[in-house]
Amino acid sequence: MKKILVTTDFSADSKAGLRFAIQLASQSNFALTFFHSYNIMSPTTWTAARIKDYEKSEAAKVRQKLDLFVGKVYQELGIKPEHDKCVIKSSFFAQSNIMEYATDHHFDFICISTRGAGKLQRLLGTNTANLINNSEIPVIAVPYTYKSKKITSILYASDLANLDKELETVAAFAAPINAEVQLLHFTTFLETHIDPEKIEQATKKSDHLHMKLDIKFFEPAESLVSHIEAAVARTKPSMLVMFTEHHRSLFEKIFLSSKSAEFSYHPVVPLLVFNKI
Repeated sequence: MKKILVTTDFSADSKAGLRFAIQLASQSNFALTFFHSYNIMSPTTWTAARIKDYEKSEAAKVRQKLDLFVGKVYQELGIKPEHDKCVIKSSFFAQSNIMEYATDHHFDFICISTRGAGKLQRLLGTNTANLINNSEIPVIAVPYTYKSKKITSILYASDLANLDKELETVAAFAAPINAEVQLLHFTTFLETHIDPEKIEQATKKSDHLHMKLDIKFFEPAESLVSHIEAAVARTKPSMLVMFTEHHRSLFEKIFLSSKSAEFSYHPVVPLLVFNKI
């Protein structure tokens, strides 16, 4: 059974991630773990015993709050919980806490809600973008406006590099939920040749999927993210899938942002990001 770590900070916006994960689990066999990273401050003048008792008491309150928060979302959706649990873990750094727990417990996906970001936040980074850029585990970024609905279609934005392996990964996610996949590729005048046989051979390996191919010309005046957003608006998929490259130089990370992370700053549909092979 695939496992999803669903993060929440108890805000109303974070409910979107829970709604998406619960919807996904209702369509296939996923085990959900709802996770809250917390940090308890205590006076330095207290004795070690008093601090320990206080932290234990506060942790119990946080755990109860998480149980109630998750239960309310299930109640709002009218869905009975199955294969789920709630976990809290103390850390000063929420992002590293999430990645560490997900890695140590062998999760298949991390699911997080996102509001997008303004210019300053884009410069400094957001939890969602940082997870996308650093997590070895695939990340699902869910817009805070997301409303629960059946996942029926996936838009897979591809540069056609490593198509065989990437399509295999996308198929493994899409097939169990019976979602149609549309492969989106943007070509430019610099791309002199697209081998149709290569694409056909890759798609044949996933012939059990409902597959469509959409190749568009890239207008240099517009950013790639703008082109992807236009494709999302045109095709109205249930979610978008992209692959990102983690192993880049510091210069590339600062000046050449990951397109998948950039898209997470102003998402329209849930975005699933895999680490590029």
